[in-house]
Amino acid sequence: MNDRPNALKGQAPLVLVLILLLAGCGSGPGPGRTAGPSIIPAPSRLEARAGSFTIGTSTRIVVPEGRTELQATASYLCEMLARATGYDLPVETVAGSEAPPSGAIFLRTEDLEARLGPEGYILEADSDGIGIRAAAPAGAFYAVQTLRQLLPPAVDGRGPWTVPAVSIEDRPRFPWRGGHLDCSRHFFPKEFVLRWIDILAFHKLNTFHWHLTDDQGWRVEIKKYPRLTEVGAWRVDREDKHWNAREPQRPGETATYGGFYTQDDIREVVAYAASRHITVVPEIEMPGHAMAALAAYPELSCTGGPFTVKPGGYWPITDVFCPGREATFEFLEDVLREVVALFPGPYVHIGADEVDKAEWVKCKACQARIRAEGLKDEKELQSYFVRRIEKVLEAMGKRLIGWDEILEGGLAPQATVMSWRGTEGGIEAAKAGHDVVMTPTSHCYFDYYQGDPAHEPLAIGGYLPLSKAYAFEPVPDVLTEAEASRVLGGQANIWTEYIASGDHAEYMALPRLAALAEAVWSPKDRRDWTDFTVRLRRLLAHYGAAGFRFARSAFLVAIKAEAQPEPGRISFVLETEIPGLEIRYTTDGTDPGPASRRYRKPIRLKKTAEVRAAAFEGRERLSPAVSAERFAVHAASGRAPVLAHPPGERYLGGGDMALTDGLFGSRSHVDGRWQGFEGVDLEAVIDLGANRPVRRMAVKFLQNINAWIFPPAGVEFAVSKDGGTFEVVAEVANDVSPRLAEAVIREFSASFDVREARFVRVRARNIGAVPGWHDGAGGRAWLFADEIVVE
Repeated sequence: MNDRPNALKGQAPLVLVLILLLAGCGSGPGPGRTAGPSIIPAPSRLEARAGSFTIGTSTRIVVPEGRTELQATASYLCEMLARATGYDLPVETVAGSEAPPSGAIFLRTEDLEARLGPEGYILEADSDGIGIRAAAPAGAFYAVQTLRQLLPPAVDGRGPWTVPAVSIEDRPRFPWRGGHLDCSRHFFPKEFVLRWIDILAFHKLNTFHWHLTDDQGWRVEIKKYPRLTEVGAWRVDREDKHWNAREPQRPGETATYGGFYTQDDIREVVAYAASRHITVVPEIEMPGHAMAALAAYPELSCTGGPFTVKPGGYWPITDVFCPGREATFEFLEDVLREVVALFPGPYVHIGADEVDKAEWVKCKACQARIRAEGLKDEKELQSYFVRRIEKVLEAMGKRLIGWDEILEGGLAPQATVMSWRGTEGGIEAAKAGHDVVMTPTSHCYFDYYQGDPAHEPLAIGGYLPLSKAYAFEPVPDVLTEAEASRVLGGQANIWTEYIASGDHAEYMALPRLAALAEAVWSPKDRRDWTDFTVRLRRLLAHYGAAGFRFARSAFLVAIKAEAQPEPGRISFVLETEIPGLEIRYTTDGTDPGPASRRYRKPIRLKKTAEVRAAAFEGRERLSPAVSAERFAVHAASGRAPVLAHPPGERYLGGGDMALTDGLFGSRSHVDGRWQGFEGVDLEAVIDLGANRPVRRMAVKFLQNINAWIFPPAGVEFAVSKDGGTFEVVAEVANDVSPRLAEAVIREFSASFDVREARFVRVRARNIGAVPGWHDGAGGRAWLFADEIVVE
């Protein structure tokens, strides 16, 4: 799962420190925030009042007589308080006409839907008790989640259990507030799925998108097709290998890694979710991402197989369901009939993303279908497939939802689009009058790195820090008011190629899930990043008390080069994603402590140094790890190269001086240090400011073939006195195999007889096209370069 096995270990003591430090935070005003209790997501309206109510052994939980729909929430509250306080509070009923009893927590539903909607609530606390009013049971349940945050975190199980006096009126901004979990790439036990539902409920999310089938595993029991779980749920165990370097199953080899949910398991999960007002949306992938199903029933493909369940990442996968065969639709209708019987919610997700149509082009049955239906091409064949499945689901009383590729070739009439490749698909669908759920990779894919990869468990790539998750806005500005009404909301996605355990999934989700929850619940004008980070610190204490595993990546210190230092000098800045933290640092390679120098402004370096930094509160370190960077000060430091070809927009490496800022890139191509050049050479000329002796030049390159990043074919170093005529002083060929699966850094360097030169030039030859043996054969290869060193 992870090439940093200690990345999630040893967290408990640090979590305890955080709980102790943060449990009292958020009780009063501070920089960038309003006074009052700390609640995430931020309520629509919160008024802090004088006084408080203390929950004790004599406190009762009361619901009106005959309101059985509130009994479940009252029992949930009773269990929650018992775990935290040890008090076994009774749940009582009173006549509907009676006033709320003194000293009680009173829950009731009223005719408030016009004011609060079906999920809103009013919570009022004073010295006499706590009153919760809602239009429907869901609102009362969300009020209980707010009450949970008003109480002190359960650090050691002792009281007093005091709730501040408040008046809160709250309702969600969007009806779809989702959390997705991929249980195909790795099977997660039912017990963790139930825990995941509790995590969603804690954040007032109401939709669980359950990814149940893919190329690497089929996880739902289908009684009519037992081979789906007998064969499709299992793959060979290659868990000791990188996801993209796993050998396929060999003949005679037994598949032992996997699992599936029985139909009784699924009923239990669905009922548990319903008790927390969460709708479960199953995803059954079609027509692509179907290798697990085709391994069990190869006759449903275009080629007929045989196939095995994929043990890791392979791309492209051209074997998909064959829409030319009528048997395919009979099979899928049978499967969906059993799925629909298990999931009472209105939606079934069919995936329909990343469908490679290569076999459809060659398949006689598919081509016959295209002709018979009067279709133009394979894109319209996919549209035909989706439309036909939509009719099947409509006949079963369900609505179809799929990833934004369902727009290709024409959209099914009543389909809902889940926009993941940016927001463009969602915009197109909303303008066409279709409902949309926004979940762009840029803000909602929580399998991406959330901090410096050097301090994080191995991830699929990308970079999505907490602040970016918080910046998620589901409604694009380009939509009219009517079009914007089609945006149902948004959701967080946890894809699990690189996430094999529940602990790891929680770590990737939290606290980013809190940021997304505020984006889909709170009014847009109530959202404020600085205020959120202050409230977050108390929320983390609640996480720790609840036993949730969470990341503290936002407390890491980032060590960056100053944007425009003086030529020939290196300056660095220290910052944390959470604003206002106390940062301590050293420049001699030793770990900082609470007595180390405090960072206040950019620091200039005159010589090579190793900078280490961490955030502190008093004598306790808040950062989960000490950040360390080696700054190389050399003749080209702080001098911006002139490039023959600009780097790609996504890989600027921090700006014009990325190649001479003194910082070295890591093995992660998303660490913000590398400049990436797609399909073109690197040619950089640096003006040293005056003639000076040059005896050595070097430059580093990253190789990560999983991201199409290849080493240069060779590197040429040259010098010049006038910037016009250059003397080539060395040529260095690549000696690293381009087939290495793991990411590696290769330094190309040359020492030579001293030359007097004002200008130096580095040329690195991009291999051009991705080699034929690679999954991306023929595409443009990337060249990733960092620090050019001149001595």
